[in-house]
Amino acid sequence: QLQLVESGGGLVQPGGSLRLSCAASGFTLDYYAIGWFRQAPGKEREEVSCISSSGGSTNYADSVKGRFTISRDNAKNTVYLQMNSLKPEDTAVYYCARKLSCVSGVLHWGKGTLVTVSS
Repeated sequence: QLQLVESGGGLVQPGGSLRLSCAASGFTLDYYAIGWFRQAPGKEREEVSCISSSGGSTNYADSVKGRFTISRDNAKNTVYLQMNSLKPEDTAVYYCARKLSCVSGVLHWGKGTLVTVSS
């Protein structure tokens, strides 16, 4: 069974950091790009970052550029999202998703992990 499982979410104060993980099972991540998306209450899901299958190409939404860093460890079949200088507006459920490339559509989603930034 193909699965993506996110972890690492939680409650953090403004200015704090979290590292999210996206672990794949049932398939090899090597051949796929992985996107991180988020959905805040009452808002549409948006893509915040994507990393190519090789890790050689990354992109970020303007709202997180300079604060978030995406990386991957294909040996561990895992992709990470390091989130620094967190703001209350970063509060959302964060999802990872498998894609053929960073410009293609989503093949399947993880179930998400909640990040809450609040004092």
